[in-house]
Amino acid sequence: MIPLSYADVGEEQIIKKISGSPEVKKHLEDLGFVVGGSVTLISEAGGSLIIRVKDSRIALNRDMAQKIMV
Repeated sequence: MIPLSYADVGEEQIIKKISGSPEVKKHLEDLGFVVGGSVTLISEAGGSLIIRVKDSRIALNRDMAQKIMV
């Protein structure tokens, strides 16, 4: 398992674990980041990551992406 922030750009990943406080976990879940779900790192710019989740593109800062293990 590695944090999402270290995943290869363009490669689909499966979420294995989400860490952090209950509030952080709930926020990420509301955005579509759920264990067993697939995500793809689209690009990285200025410390923010653009991630495809389901049919959406979401920007996360590196700290939040560190909490998502793939």
